[in-house]
Amino acid sequence: MTLLDALLRCVATLVVFLVIPLVIGQSEHKVMAHMQGRLGPMYAGGFHGWAQLVADGVKFVQKEEVVPSGADRRIFRLAPAVALLPYLVVLIAIPIGPNGLVGQAVDAGLFFVLAVMGVGVLGSLMAGWASANKFSLLGGLRTAAQLMSYELPMLLAAASVAMAAGTLSLPGIVDAFHWWWIPWQIVGGFVFFTAGLAELQRPPFDMPVADSEIIFGAYTEYTGLRFALFLLAEYAGILVLCALTTVLFLGGWHGPFSDGLGWLWTLLKTLVLAFVVIWLRVTYPRLRQDQLMRFGWTVLIPLSLAQLVLTGIVKVVIS
Repeated sequence: MTLLDALLRCVATLVVFLVIPLVIGQSEHKVMAHMQGRLGPMYAGGFHGWAQLVADGVKFVQKEEVVPSGADRRIFRLAPAVALLPYLVVLIAIPIGPNGLVGQAVDAGLFFVLAVMGVGVLGSLMAGWASANKFSLLGGLRTAAQLMSYELPMLLAAASVAMAAGTLSLPGIVDAFHWWWIPWQIVGGFVFFTAGLAELQRPPFDMPVADSEIIFGAYTEYTGLRFALFLLAEYAGILVLCALTTVLFLGGWHGPFSDGLGWLWTLLKTLVLAFVVIWLRVTYPRLRQDQLMRFGWTVLIPLSLAQLVLTGIVKVVIS
């Protein structure tokens, strides 16, 4: 790979990272507006409320940047970057299409992306601890407990796909994919996607940011652009989760008439899953903290272990 090629790949990844999360965020406004009959996001600015995104951006820029007097200022200011940047690093390693259409191929790409995704949660922990606010601290502690509960089933579900493909390389997993995998890997896909939602603290797993109980959790004291960075991190996390689910469980760039258009299938599947994420937010109420923890330990972990056993049996049968 030449220096120019590497530079172009990095620039393309950065453009995708900055554009698609904003598209997902704007789509969330529109989808929720239609499902809940909200007039503002549908009509603000004329055609289908196109000016809502612009208005949100202007609002965040104009808001005063406030740092609590008792906060650890250095950690407080660093937390939004720690929450956001890992998703940019992960996006570089996710294959978009065949023939090397990936920012940077990593031999053990599956381990790499899962490890780096876990770093993003530290941003919430840092924000909660540094804010000098008991509600923020409580949100940070809930984030830590939720991460411990849902990281394991997510890893086990991903390991099932790696076992089936016989490789830890993400492009290698997509190359080894067969459509008959979907019926016997569907449980693993459900576990992976659900655990990813919990790690992103998306509804119905948003107890760490329960506005009715702890205001807004670890982000209570954040304003202006720093708060906007946390929102961008959430939508970037949705993009990464949906892209990984597509690559691991839905065949990535495989699809009808995919010759030369494999990247389009990857993008389409990713956006459909992003719509599902938004749909779940509108449809299901927030779980209680005890329900959230019980669901992770008593439902998702047994299902992920069962998926591993099933994968081992299928591999023995077909070998």
